[in-house]
Amino acid sequence: MIVPDHLGPNLAASGASGTWDWDIAADTLRVDARFAELYGIDPRDAAGILPTDLFFKAVHPADRARVRIAVAGILAGAELFSKEFRVVAPGGATFWMHARGQGHLDENDQPGRFTGLLVDVTERKRTEERLRVAQSAGGIGTFEYMDGYATATVSAEFCRLLGLHPASVLPIQTINSILLDADARLIPGLGESIDPDGLDAEFRIVRPDDGRQRWIARRGEVFPEGSGFRMVGVIYDVSSSKQQEAELRELNNTLESRVEQEVATRRRAEEALRQAQKMEAIGQLTGGIAHDFNNLLMAIMSSLNLLQKRIAPDPGTARLIDNALQGARRGAALTQRMLAFARRQDLTTERVHLFDLVYGMRELVERTLGPSWSLALSIPSSLPAVMGDANQLEMALLNLAVNARDAMPEGGAVTIAAVCRTVNDAEPGDLIAGPYIGLSVADTGEGMDAETLARATEPFFTTKGVGKGTGLGLSMIHGLAKQLGGGFVLESQPRQGTTATLWLPVADVAAESSVVPAMPAMEPTTGRSGTPGDVRRSLKIVAVDDDGLILMNTSAMLEDLGHRVLEAYSGQGALAILEREADVDLLITDQAMPQMTGTQLADIASETRPALPIILASGYAELPDGAQSRIVRLGKPFDQMMLERAIEQAMG
Repeated sequence: MIVPDHLGPNLAASGASGTWDWDIAADTLRVDARFAELYGIDPRDAAGILPTDLFFKAVHPADRARVRIAVAGILAGAELFSKEFRVVAPGGATFWMHARGQGHLDENDQPGRFTGLLVDVTERKRTEERLRVAQSAGGIGTFEYMDGYATATVSAEFCRLLGLHPASVLPIQTINSILLDADARLIPGLGESIDPDGLDAEFRIVRPDDGRQRWIARRGEVFPEGSGFRMVGVIYDVSSSKQQEAELRELNNTLESRVEQEVATRRRAEEALRQAQKMEAIGQLTGGIAHDFNNLLMAIMSSLNLLQKRIAPDPGTARLIDNALQGARRGAALTQRMLAFARRQDLTTERVHLFDLVYGMRELVERTLGPSWSLALSIPSSLPAVMGDANQLEMALLNLAVNARDAMPEGGAVTIAAVCRTVNDAEPGDLIAGPYIGLSVADTGEGMDAETLARATEPFFTTKGVGKGTGLGLSMIHGLAKQLGGGFVLESQPRQGTTATLWLPVADVAAESSVVPAMPAMEPTTGRSGTPGDVRRSLKIVAVDDDGLILMNTSAMLEDLGHRVLEAYSGQGALAILEREADVDLLITDQAMPQMTGTQLADIASETRPALPIILASGYAELPDGAQSRIVRLGKPFDQMMLERAIEQAMG
């Protein structure tokens, strides 16, 4: 038997009698074999499509109307269905069923399907009836009342059940005074009429002898007596059955609550998965765009640098070239932010003490904020070091401080704090188990609503208006945190400010090999013809890049530095040159190339020439494990000075 997912394991395990799947649009019903047997349908047709009228035909006539009303609610768009009703089997036997189901909307948000299952609760119903009979046996009080009298004749058990002093005759007012409902009447008062159809009733009383509240049931009949009537009846205590009914209701409510929680949890998980897939797709797209844009900027910047050196001195022309270079550098900064979001930026990882880092840039942050914004720091000096890139962390912290300032245009308070906490395996979220430092920047500004908060770390999303931001600041910080093995969390409420927390792994347990160290900075020296650096001798260099424009500009910069360049457009072409030319001094290769990557080329070249210096030029951060020790990294886009520094480092 197939049990619909939304009904949950608890209900399914209690003994389901049949399942249904109602196609509302087609007005057809698909059921399983047990459902068909219960409803008197040929089992061979159980897997077939059945007219929906059969669903109601087997319902007991006394229950059919309320079942139709409940089903009508599903047809009107209600989500959950839960009813108990009797079913008359083909042989005439009557069974009690608990039906649980759920309505499903189609693509037009109209009721499309109605699925569910039946649970046989006949034995429970019979048990409840037996309990009621057992509870009333030996505890039945009798009474007789004549119309027009102010008293009633009662039995001793009647008095005991109500907690009244034993008597054979009691005033009607005394009997009715113990009812909690002031408008209720256990026995009609003098001159009051009585409804013969409303004799079976239940009352809540307060016993005068012990003050306990009890439930009393009344059953009786009315007989004509002259011009009036005579009422004869019995009462018995039904408090236990009422308590059981309350417990059953509580159990049913708990079950429904669990089902709702499971559905809500599943929806949240599905939404989180969709968001993760969305951000991953955006990250891959952003990284690819940044890589290609890096190549374009590489060609522009290198060409402008060479042009700047070769044209005749002219202030107007020099200013135009400088403007172009500044624009290219701004583009390079933009690609670095895009690569940061895609977790592909070049990082230098080291032990960083946040106390020293934050207090070291306090003056810079205060100048950036301005006089209308106060700055408070709460960084314990005892915090352990984290594993990170100090320069990138400073940029991230300054970026968050600027965002906090912009969220408070009239001024306010900015607080930079840090705490240490340990994440365990049972905690939700993206952080793996271990110790972390949370570096947070909080403001007292406008805050964000839920919709804005959900999109805040998306690339190019900004609330600052056109021309006032790239929308990459928070996405860059998010990517930086992920690349360092941590996480980034934004908390915000409208008119209650925002807190941005960068979670960083403690250095002692961080995986230092997870990021790639950048090339150390070197002070420029004066070289030939005013060019930066001093290579000291001309080198024979193999330059490899699958992009002809990049290869041409790289060769031009190398030749301008006085080197002899052999060009190759692929790894195979470079290997052919190395096999042919025995006196090659240096190999400079791109990383992302078809058929053979730069690191693969380096591995093959090192097998035959283990002493050959190699420079790997790439806009991405990732390198295979072990490659850092024998390869000099040159990030794209690079200019002639950066190229010469990499050559000096590679040549030792």
